[in-house]
Amino acid sequence: MGACLNKWYSATLLLAVLVSLSGSSLAGGIQTLDTVDVVGVTDDLVGVADSASQGTVVADQIDGRPLLRPGELLETIPGLIVTQHSGSGKANQYFLRGFNLDHGTDFSVFVDDMPVNFPTHAHGQGYADANFLIPELVDSIQYRKGPYSVEDGDFSAAGSARVKLRDTLSSSFVDMGVGGNGYRRMLTAGSPTLASGHLLYALEVSQYDGPWDVPENGKKYNGLLRYTQGTDNDGWSLTGMAYSNDFTATDQVAQRAIDSGLIDRYGSLNPSDGGHTHRYSLSGRWANTGAGSNTHANFYVIDYRLDLFSDFTYYMNDPVHGDQFEQLDDRTVIGGATSHSWLSRFAGYDVEHTIGSGLRFDDIRALGLFNTEQRQRLSTVSLDSVQQASVNLYYQEAVQWNSWLRSIAGVRADQYSFDVASDTAVNSGRASAGILSPKLSLVFGPWDNTEYYLNIGRGFHSNDGRGATLTVDPSTGLPAQKVNPLVPAMGYEVGVRSVPMRGLQTSLALFVLDIDSELVFAGDAGSTEPSRPSRRIGLEWANFYKPNDQLTLDADVSLSHSRFRVSDPVGDYIPGSIEQAASIGAKLEQGRWFGSLRLRYFGPRPLIEDNSVRSSASTIVNLASGVKLDKHMQVNFEVLNLFNAQVSDINYYYASQLAGEAAPVNDIHTHPAEPLTVRVGLRVKF
Repeated sequence: MGACLNKWYSATLLLAVLVSLSGSSLAGGIQTLDTVDVVGVTDDLVGVADSASQGTVVADQIDGRPLLRPGELLETIPGLIVTQHSGSGKANQYFLRGFNLDHGTDFSVFVDDMPVNFPTHAHGQGYADANFLIPELVDSIQYRKGPYSVEDGDFSAAGSARVKLRDTLSSSFVDMGVGGNGYRRMLTAGSPTLASGHLLYALEVSQYDGPWDVPENGKKYNGLLRYTQGTDNDGWSLTGMAYSNDFTATDQVAQRAIDSGLIDRYGSLNPSDGGHTHRYSLSGRWANTGAGSNTHANFYVIDYRLDLFSDFTYYMNDPVHGDQFEQLDDRTVIGGATSHSWLSRFAGYDVEHTIGSGLRFDDIRALGLFNTEQRQRLSTVSLDSVQQASVNLYYQEAVQWNSWLRSIAGVRADQYSFDVASDTAVNSGRASAGILSPKLSLVFGPWDNTEYYLNIGRGFHSNDGRGATLTVDPSTGLPAQKVNPLVPAMGYEVGVRSVPMRGLQTSLALFVLDIDSELVFAGDAGSTEPSRPSRRIGLEWANFYKPNDQLTLDADVSLSHSRFRVSDPVGDYIPGSIEQAASIGAKLEQGRWFGSLRLRYFGPRPLIEDNSVRSSASTIVNLASGVKLDKHMQVNFEVLNLFNAQVSDINYYYASQLAGEAAPVNDIHTHPAEPLTVRVGLRVKF
């Protein structure tokens, strides 16, 4: 940890020197700096974006959107699929650009610059639980795809999402909602003026049983308190958040158990699965915009815990007690980041410089894996503590060469250190690793409201820090091979963005993404494991059309081809890799009435390396509508899975053994999509 702090001190000192030097360079230079943080619904990104695949989702696109789960807010990102294979207190499963991202590997999520992904996590690397989001408080989502931005580091090879919460609300309100399967929710929020700023508050309480034979009995408590002065580019805020969730989970089940009548479609093979999680955080941000420069800084402190009980293989490993296991993650995270941008003239060209740095320290008090029965511990497989630190420093230059060409070139350096204390002594130790990630984007145009993009960049994801010091497998005692702590990825993209007519925005991107080591799901471990190098080639087409103030339409299609790059007799297909995704949506506001209709297509996927077993595709339609009774009251309706499609949320293929079976059986394991569900809500404004 000391070595990493020394690197952080050196990086911070360098940043301070460069910031001070930048002040003198501005004296005779350009006195304004263009900043575009949130693009309005009727604006376009031509002349602003650095790639065809980046964008911003604004509040108008979020308000009134039908949602089964908070994490589905991220489906506003074209091509991203959000599913669930367990209870509502567990992180969602994400799919993007040919990836089964598990719970977040290779896709980073931030909420007001605070990271959501957890490295060296008990359940899965990059675990990103977005269930603490309150949809009504989300102001915008800025997204990027591919490793082309110096701001994006770990877990960002496929893309990143930066969720911005509101600082103020148009009015205080209370929401009360009820629905099928035991759904109950109450939310109160407001933002009164306090001194020279605003105090935003929100409190959410919800309960949900779900359609499962074993009720989920989910209980979620969520709160936020924020004080803000000024604006995003010239002001500060301090935010406290608290979230907890207790739940019983119906995990994915063996298809043969349903086919034989042992359980029905919504049945469970272990009614004691589930768990508890909490996330408490304090974060702050500060920004200042001057004559030709702006500076941003933020900090965060997170207290997090997950106690998760799962059973994916039933009686394969322990015919007497069963295969349930507990995964424990208990940690505190401290971190922050700062960046400074300024304008200058060099050799007659306008240049925008950006330099930034960041620090993160995860004090993981307990990373536990236990064999359990009915949530009672039988034995300890491993119990470790890890101190993991990372520091980054980046620099970028954007140059406007002429009226039709600009370039964005940058480099990012990341350094990691791991200090592992394991209950298996030979697995304890220290390790460190670093990576350098150059990036380059070229933007051509605009011509006739059309721009063309060429992007190339290096990114990475980190592996579980325990793998860097691993000597023996804690479950078997056999020798084990260490893993590379940082796995590089290379991305390439060409694209076009156009505004062919008023209100219509369209973009097309062709990408290639190579990763040196794929993380794939291991059914018997309930987690991901490093595998072979991979390549993805894909095409994305996104469209947004707002012909008038009342109607909004959007449609997107994503196609991907994913393969391992190193041949193996078992096959070169990547299990779970998404091949096709599409969505179509419409939102209409007419007088007192409003409505939103959305269709999501989740294409078929290979479930095994030789492609002999595949998942089926699914199409789900959701509807939301409402009416404003007067200026103080509003009634909302949601019909989720409108046509009651009997499809799967997710499928896996691996071996398991049911009670009474003589040997393990390879089978599809499925988690069904929830059936048609109706929810009704009342909002009272005051």
